[in-house]
Amino acid sequence: MENTLFIIGFSLFFLLLFFWGFRRLPDERWQVMACVPIEKTESGVWRGLNLTYYGFFNALACGVSISLLFMLLGSAGIPFAGIAVITVIVLALCVPASSIIARLVEKRPFTFSIGGASFVGILITPWIIIFTGRIVDNVIGTGFTIPLYPTLAAVSIAYAVGEGTGRLACISYGCCYGMPVSESGPFLRRIFNRYHFVFRGRTKKISYASNLEGVKVVPIQAITSTIHIVVALIGIVLYFNEFFFISFLIPFISTQLWRVLSEFLRADYRGHGSISLYQIMALVSLFYISTLVLFLPPAEPLHVDILKGIRSLWNPSVIITLEAIVITIFIYTGRSDMTASSVTLHMNSERA
Repeated sequence: MENTLFIIGFSLFFLLLFFWGFRRLPDERWQVMACVPIEKTESGVWRGLNLTYYGFFNALACGVSISLLFMLLGSAGIPFAGIAVITVIVLALCVPASSIIARLVEKRPFTFSIGGASFVGILITPWIIIFTGRIVDNVIGTGFTIPLYPTLAAVSIAYAVGEGTGRLACISYGCCYGMPVSESGPFLRRIFNRYHFVFRGRTKKISYASNLEGVKVVPIQAITSTIHIVVALIGIVLYFNEFFFISFLIPFISTQLWRVLSEFLRADYRGHGSISLYQIMALVSLFYISTLVLFLPPAEPLHVDILKGIRSLWNPSVIITLEAIVITIFIYTGRSDMTASSVTLHMNSERA
């Protein structure tokens, strides 16, 4: 019963969030969240720092996905110390990688790449889980190790949720956009003439990078979000039923295959050539994990208690860790280097 209620609540949350986000976020209004005056010029106008909804939704994606990760692993009885160490190390390596790989591939100094971050995460996460388990075992001294497949399954599900939620950030900023509907094939054109995005605002990336403001484009971000949340839900159901191996593979394989396919429907610059480096990364990831699982020990039986997982979130250490991660992600990705603002301050004389 608890599992069913959780799945229903989880589904309703994303249904409402996506229903609102897909309709509103392409508008100009939903790019800049706030302008903070930071330096006054000689003319009396303040130079402003723009804080973006891109950063807000990235922070939301991290908060939701890491909360889910903590809940899933907590329901399997995995200690918080091990979960926190794995999470912090993976984020510490993947978040900078999202910027570094984007600069190398897209030749833009002020951008981020989810594909680049996920590629690094896929390469390092299995080993981080293994070594963290050994460290936790040595520190706790109880003979307890972090089970590999339940942890990989939880990470795979959380990643799918994180990227699915994070695509709202892409809609807000107007990046990772689809090709014009007019350039798609006849079958796709019939579909996307009805279901499409039209971005507004000169500061949206789709406008200044591809001059596609006001043009019907394939809603690739919305499709990606939907696919990722659906496969995550499938993974959660399997996880609750203790099918850890398959609950790891389904979200992982689905998200990486979709990354390969979705690139063919995108119009933003992804590097030279008909096959992008991000598609190659996804294919390498699939080969890497497929090879790795041949050498990993089989999944061991482990009982999952969802109520135990939910209760594990109500812990000061968990709450403080989540707050620190969310704030850090917002500051790192929400400070806009691509846009600037001028702010004037004045009194409301009628209220003086």
